[in-house]
Amino acid sequence: MRPITLAGFDQRFAGDADPWSTFSDADEALKRHAILHAIGPGPLGRVLEIAAGNGSNSAAIAPRALRLDATEATASGTALVAGAIAGRKRARAIQLVVPGRLPRSRYDVAVVAEVLYYLDAGDMARTARDIAAGLRSDGILVLAHHRIDYPDFAQHAERLQLAFLRATRRRWQVRTVRRTGRWVVLACRLKGQRRDRRSAVVRPA
Repeated sequence: MRPITLAGFDQRFAGDADPWSTFSDADEALKRHAILHAIGPGPLGRVLEIAAGNGSNSAAIAPRALRLDATEATASGTALVAGAIAGRKRARAIQLVVPGRLPRSRYDVAVVAEVLYYLDAGDMARTARDIAAGLRSDGILVLAHHRIDYPDFAQHAERLQLAFLRATRRRWQVRTVRRTGRWVVLACRLKGQRRDRRSAVVRPA
């Protein structure tokens, strides 16, 4: 695998507003529906989105959030996110390279989608701890990632979301919202909150 760089992402977004067809692809729409199901109908409080890309998920999340901080590492992507959520006064696009200081100290929901395998193990672990520290004790963490590898990944995709949860050094109740042959969406709560029968507990490493 040859990991894509931030400059590579920036060039892709600058050259094509939807390089992975996330607005138009039917499978991406199915994944987005699973993410929305994971966060619930709302109204939600403060929502953090990491690696918002071109804003295709941001536009769907914004109507459910009282505050949405949609963060994106690249300048060109951040501009696309801002366009996708234009008109949503309580949503903002913020350029943020993770690991890095989160825009707010506390969030009710955090959505982390399609980014973990682009981070090396150290950066992923630091990002995991930052997000866990910023999530309210009764908050929801949504993870949505591919299960299969692509040539531009820095880490292998399979079970990477569980590795991310272990890197937080916290215990989580994890519910699989939707799993296909290509991707999986998880809804995670810190252990101690109410769980259902479909939940599994992930313990720190």
